[in-house]
Amino acid sequence: WETGQVDVLPFQLVTMGQPIADFANALFAGDSYRDYLEVHGIGVQLTEALAEYWHRRVREELTLDGQSVADDDPADIQDYFKLGYRGARYSFGYGACPELEDRAKLVDLLEAGRVGVTLSEELQLHPEQSTDAFVLLHPEAKYFNA
Repeated sequence: WETGQVDVLPFQLVTMGQPIADFANALFAGDSYRDYLEVHGIGVQLTEALAEYWHRRVREELTLDGQSVADDDPADIQDYFKLGYRGARYSFGYGACPELEDRAKLVDLLEAGRVGVTLSEELQLHPEQSTDAFVLLHPEAKYFNA
């Protein structure tokens, strides 16, 4: 605080909700495996798209030196797939932060139940089409495996 600079650590939790999980599970139980795989796949992809949307909103709303962090986002949509924007979104359990136990702290902090998300004994998010993360906006923040 003495320097006048403030650090920000954004957290996010998104979900497609229980209805799509229930629908996919009913397809599986009914031996409609191809339909199950398609519904499950679109649910997972929509969850990831929603997480990326909120990651973009974080970059838009945070400013450095009076300029939105998102101002440096790439103009070419293909560069998004190459992670050509500033910062990264990290989820617990992956190589960069393997301690899955820390997910419980994030879930508690964000009060995940407000959006219908719970945490299993195995520290997995339910419904399955859910994801959580913390966002680092440092220009050198990139994905890696530990």
